[in-house]
Amino acid sequence: MRTDSSPGTLPAREHLPATDAGTPVLDVVIPVYNEEKDLRPCVLRLHEHLTRTFPYAFRITIADNASTDSTPRVAARLAAQIPEVAGFRLEQKGRGRALRTVWAASEAPVLAYMDVDLSTDLNALLPLVAPLISGHSDLAIGSRLTRSSRVVRGAKREFISRTYNLILRGSLQARFSDAQCGFKAIRSDVARVLLPLVEDTGWFFDTEMLVLAERAGLRIHEVPVDWVDDPDSTVHIVKTATDDLKGVLRVGKALATGSLPLDRLARPFGDDPRDREIQDVPKGLARQLVGFCVVGVLSTLFYLLLYSAFRQFSGSQIANALALLVSAVANTAANRRLTFGVRGPGGAVRHQAQGLVVFGIGLALTSGSLAALSAGTSSPAHSTELAVLIAANLAATVLRFLLFRAWVFPERRDEQPPAQPYATTAQPYPAIAQKYPATTEPYPAGTQPHASAQPYPPAQPPHQQPWQGDATVRLQPVRPGDTDPRDPR
Repeated sequence: MRTDSSPGTLPAREHLPATDAGTPVLDVVIPVYNEEKDLRPCVLRLHEHLTRTFPYAFRITIADNASTDSTPRVAARLAAQIPEVAGFRLEQKGRGRALRTVWAASEAPVLAYMDVDLSTDLNALLPLVAPLISGHSDLAIGSRLTRSSRVVRGAKREFISRTYNLILRGSLQARFSDAQCGFKAIRSDVARVLLPLVEDTGWFFDTEMLVLAERAGLRIHEVPVDWVDDPDSTVHIVKTATDDLKGVLRVGKALATGSLPLDRLARPFGDDPRDREIQDVPKGLARQLVGFCVVGVLSTLFYLLLYSAFRQFSGSQIANALALLVSAVANTAANRRLTFGVRGPGGAVRHQAQGLVVFGIGLALTSGSLAALSAGTSSPAHSTELAVLIAANLAATVLRFLLFRAWVFPERRDEQPPAQPYATTAQPYPAIAQKYPATTEPYPAGTQPHASAQPYPPAQPPHQQPWQGDATVRLQPVRPGDTDPRDPR
């Protein structure tokens, strides 16, 4: 349900309803492995901060990654003492596995996670999740590499982090600045569609999730953070770096071969101006202008080369006509395919015939320019001829684009608009479906909550079960009067 807007304005994305009771709006997951020392102070500090600053209902979920020390008992005591804390036990290690499992079981519309050492200053938490609550963004990440971030860490970790992000930019064309910061959030409706495509269960989980989201056109919000390195971190740097590089190769290969169904994620959330037809703004005009300019520059260079070659054995008028004829045929074919997206042989002959008419207009402009030059100067220099021809071709180019768009390749208005991505039921990615088959259990197979953990609410309707049904269900906004039967709207 959206609020009506005046013509020509884009409606805002859906904002989560403000509430301080009932289902938590935010579920912050803390994945831990043998963190008996740091777990309690971390949870108490995070709980105090959220209670004091967060205006929505929240929950803190401890995701125990098969710890072998007293971490499970610490988590159980915290869950018993604090109503907003829950425990979750997994019998297998892997941060990605923990996040996937807990996020799948959570009913909160916004899901986040942070490292147990709380290296990131908690004042960045509300700016992190606010764009997701408002509907502005799909994912949010903390970044230690922006100019306004304030970071204290050793030169070794700084070098590794920046090198890794340079590798991502060079190999996977990633545009986000920091893939490894343990401070991220995602909307649950996005997670239901995105996470089944993410194969990694370890430290590369974050990077793979972000790369796929970015390639699918989802919006990633970055928050500069204050970050202090934990000198007692248990992360094995060499092994983690090796696994990450293997993940980069795997994801790069999948993207290159097209084996990932990213079309399932192509902007199904919120409103995107690229998906809307706005009055008085021709559809695809900007893209067509760019394509036409690129083809035009290449055609002009091709034309000048041909003219210079033909000029060696013929007069200027004949050389101009021959060069323009050959380049016009190539120009029409290139614009047909690249600029206006016409594929297949259907109508190709007619398009070329109409292109020759446009060529005739261009010939009249350029030939007239040469005739005027010859009338003014008995023997013009070759460089002068080229300058006159370039100016004449610029004028002919503008006219050619208008004729191509309006006459040769007009927009076909009788076609049905393509179905919106969120109107289809997504099918599970085969490779992931084998690993994580659909289930009606609130907890995935092979996992169990702590004995003293707070129970989750009863099973949700099918559209909220993890990885089932229409995976692109969108959050509904709440307006005053939506639940009032007397409201005529």
